[in-house]
Amino acid sequence: MLSPMSFGEIARSAMIDAFTAVSGFVAGTLLFFYGAERAFGIDVGRILERSRWLQVPLAALLGATPGCGGAVVVVAAYSSRRVSFGAVVAALTATMGDAAFLLIATRPQVALVVLPLCCVVGVISGWVVDRLIEPDFCSIGVGGELAPKIGRGGAWHRVYLGLALAGLALGIAALAGWESPPLAAAVAVPGIVVGLWVWATSPLRAMTHPADPPVPRTAEETAFISVAVFLAFLAYEYLVAYAGVDLRALFNVAGPLLPLVAIGVGLIPGCGPQILVTTLYVHGIVPGSALLGNAIANDGDALFPAIVLNPRAAIWATVYSAIPAVVLAYASYFLVGW
Repeated sequence: MLSPMSFGEIARSAMIDAFTAVSGFVAGTLLFFYGAERAFGIDVGRILERSRWLQVPLAALLGATPGCGGAVVVVAAYSSRRVSFGAVVAALTATMGDAAFLLIATRPQVALVVLPLCCVVGVISGWVVDRLIEPDFCSIGVGGELAPKIGRGGAWHRVYLGLALAGLALGIAALAGWESPPLAAAVAVPGIVVGLWVWATSPLRAMTHPADPPVPRTAEETAFISVAVFLAFLAYEYLVAYAGVDLRALFNVAGPLLPLVAIGVGLIPGCGPQILVTTLYVHGIVPGSALLGNAIANDGDALFPAIVLNPRAAIWATVYSAIPAVVLAYASYFLVGW
């Protein structure tokens, strides 16, 4: 970033794009939801437990919300025997993880199709699984915390959140047609740097504890997503600028295999690889069918606690989410030409 050459210029440009186009919107969304959750004392796990007939649709809706928090809540509820296995499959099938934030910020019209479709597929998959498999399949009742508590947080959390909200204002202004590159750089560059510091010093893997206050939760999770988006943007720009890689031509050769490759990436735990697939779609490198297959197959960061709490259930849930991903991705590719 400090380099005066094109190497640094590309890094600074990627910082501005990632921070104003994605990070600010992530921070605003998370702060709203976590603030509402704290203000109204919502216990989602208890709501799921009491809504036996609506468990699968509610789990799919939680999974379809941007980020991984909703799917993580369903996984935790399953480990405590509050929901059925079909609800877990519904949530993991419906979730697009943190890649949803990137898609909403850059291609909102596509997000309006992909996210509801993932939710519908999640509901159907969950109902089918509950019909064919015992509701407590693989349930071993493991309790425990999914993430360590960080308490009230520190000054870095508040500084970072302030920068992120400033980035949100700049992002909204850009959508309205007003842009100021010097101001954007003055906010985005320190924002990414502070976010890297928050991420690097964090005791968390990605998700936060529900008992923590909204400010540190928002800062921690936004920093994690921002780092992943920034690295994905940077990797793409450097490959094009210095490696002479024509990704569009390279992936055009793969053709019909692209949806399958994207689904394979979706089976990898975590949101980083999924953000990379969405980045490639945003840049027009991979088709929409590949994005759709990845969105349905990927379980985001929710797969990490699932593996820790119940490895067998996590593996089967991933397998079940991959089946509709293959069907819909190739239906989209061959029938719709997307």
